[in-house]
Amino acid sequence: MSHGSEDPGHGNSVAAWTSVTIILVAFSIGTLFFFLENVAMVWASVVLLGLGAASGLILKKMGYGVGGKHSKSH
Repeated sequence: MSHGSEDPGHGNSVAAWTSVTIILVAFSIGTLFFFLENVAMVWASVVLLGLGAASGLILKKMGYGVGGKHSKSH
């Protein structure tokens, strides 16, 4: 079994950590308000989830992704 000489980073970047953190918070809020039957806050958490995904893509394009100009591996 051969291993590649380059480590792909596995998402260890500012963009990935920011995106995952926002998505986890949105999921937690959505779950809490789902059980409390607050429909408006559940939908607000869905919007926050989308913003979390978008923030990862935006930060990656700005150079904060794996191998980006602002990353440690650059």
